[in-house]
Amino acid sequence: MEGTNPVNKKLAAALSGGAVLVLALTGCSSDDDNDKLDSWAKEVCDGVQPQAKKIEAANAAIQKETSDNSTPEEVQKTDAKAFQDMSDAYKAMGGAVQKAGAPDVEDGEKKQKDAVTELNSLSSSYASLRKQVEELDTKDQAKFADGLKDIATELNKLSQSGSDALKTLEEGDVGQAMAKQASCKSASVTPSAAAG
Repeated sequence: MEGTNPVNKKLAAALSGGAVLVLALTGCSSDDDNDKLDSWAKEVCDGVQPQAKKIEAANAAIQKETSDNSTPEEVQKTDAKAFQDMSDAYKAMGGAVQKAGAPDVEDGEKKQKDAVTELNSLSSSYASLRKQVEELDTKDQAKFADGLKDIATELNKLSQSGSDALKTLEEGDVGQAMAKQASCKSASVTPSAAAG
């Protein structure tokens, strides 16, 4: 059972990198009162928080599967479900940002559009990873491990490339308004010390 374990650990590591990109939503709080922006931030944060939890749970499931002596079938089943959950979560996040409309900032419309496009694209990427996992040959340990390696590579790419538009969306006043929202504070996937 040696074969898949180290590879699945790589998968889990790649995933936790990916989860970080979801929500760099904590930052310094701001004293500027912009009610319009605050209510936009609240709507986005409230919509995003349950999805962040879903992604966290999917990550945890994959990591748990790596710590047990799991069979390729179990790994496949867990990973496929986790990728589907992530795909759904990113799609829902895109929906939440779309529904909230453009934030009341300079270039707000472009930032919103880019973030929605990015979230939808992440959703598609995870859906395609689910398909890849489901097509792996669980009967052949070595082939299965190789397949997982490819998926881990894809995940690494996703976690590195996926967050530019989200970062742009969360810059400046938008990030500050989001930082004030309780649901954004608790949505952060990794604990980060917010200096502010």
